[in-house]
Amino acid sequence: MKIPIHLTHLGAESTVTGSCHLLQTRGLNILVDCGIAQGADTAIPMYRWPVRPDAIDFLFLTHAHIDHIGRVPELLQHGFAGEIICTHATRALLLPMLEDALHFTQLPMGREDKDRVLAALEKMSWGFEFQESFDLGKGIRFTLGRAGHILGSCWIRFDLPDGGSLVFSGDLGARNTPILADPDIPDPCDLLILESTYGDRCHEDRSRRIERLALVLKKALADRGKVLIPAFALGRTQEILYEIDRLFSDPGGPWGRSNTAIPVFIDTPLGLTITRIYFDLARFWDQEAKERLEQGDDPLDFDHLYGVATHTDHLKLLDVKGPAIIVAGSGMCTGGRIIDHLKACIDEPTTDILFIGYQAHGTPGREMLQFAGKNNGYVTLDGAPYTLRAAVHSLRGYSAHADQRGLLEWATAIQPRQVKLVHGQPGVKRTLTKLFQHNGLSTT
Repeated sequence: MKIPIHLTHLGAESTVTGSCHLLQTRGLNILVDCGIAQGADTAIPMYRWPVRPDAIDFLFLTHAHIDHIGRVPELLQHGFAGEIICTHATRALLLPMLEDALHFTQLPMGREDKDRVLAALEKMSWGFEFQESFDLGKGIRFTLGRAGHILGSCWIRFDLPDGGSLVFSGDLGARNTPILADPDIPDPCDLLILESTYGDRCHEDRSRRIERLALVLKKALADRGKVLIPAFALGRTQEILYEIDRLFSDPGGPWGRSNTAIPVFIDTPLGLTITRIYFDLARFWDQEAKERLEQGDDPLDFDHLYGVATHTDHLKLLDVKGPAIIVAGSGMCTGGRIIDHLKACIDEPTTDILFIGYQAHGTPGREMLQFAGKNNGYVTLDGAPYTLRAAVHSLRGYSAHADQRGLLEWATAIQPRQVKLVHGQPGVKRTLTKLFQHNGLSTT
């Protein structure tokens, strides 16, 4: 069946960040995500878009990560006045994420401009329930389903009046992720627009990752050094807190209570804000997390966990001696407070840097991973070279994205007529395309 639509990828067609997709059908211009390209990735400038921002009727947001929402203020500046549609949890996370992003924007915006943008976002955005069908107009209906990537993340299904259907996966998460319910399976569709971030590899076994985390931390802290964990404020910070809480709180856990005196610092004001919002959104947690909370164990809090809110306290933390675990942004080490910590102790052999998320090409995080397991190297931070003597670790079991196996299983369960791969490097997409075709899935 040929779907009567025109689909234009304005970002992340052959890169991992900068997601932005234009769907045109029945006289409507529908934008799915509007994110910032990070690292060496690029996105199409708005003046080159096939339609002006003020001609876009709806903006759908799959989740609240900056590489999917970061250009929304720019979109508003260029005249977008339509409705913003997302899940209830994404709407709750949208404003704090963009308010933080506006501190670092290069857009020509003063304080009053930023306030107007945030006020407009609050009025224009609407939260919707999972797994309910809603009328968009002109005979088009949409459904949002759980994507399992971060709290509130969703896939989007559009059903057209002639019977055609398409699904945008957004960022698809892996099963058995702390706090998050597993991804829902959409009904069969004609076209599936599917992310492919890890389409060329399989993650480590997630069922044993807490044991691996315990082993890495034990080894790293044996020399009484610091463990630096670069983490995104949204999603990964809460996930690592959940796992550390299990290590510290479960008497029969792999770590037990012997190390509960080790301080853990959350050195990200945005991460602290998001963690509070996660707690307020506990109704959207998975069953395991809800049961822990009902039993009196807040999985996002534990003894010896400290929030570092002010810049003054951040500067004091730089002088704190180990052993200590410090979780700070940004997740790819492109800015934020993690940079100060790296500058302070990246040349110390007792320092351990633990990556728990994707590191885009062209970022300091990717640069450091290249030296994992090697003797010394040089990393560029704020334009200056720093000697890397710290140990570098990567726990791939913490990826928020589905791996090759997960993507194949999810797509196979849907049985789409055709799959269009996006949100991945060209080589990765080629590998996944061959696998899909081998398994009977038609790809464009």
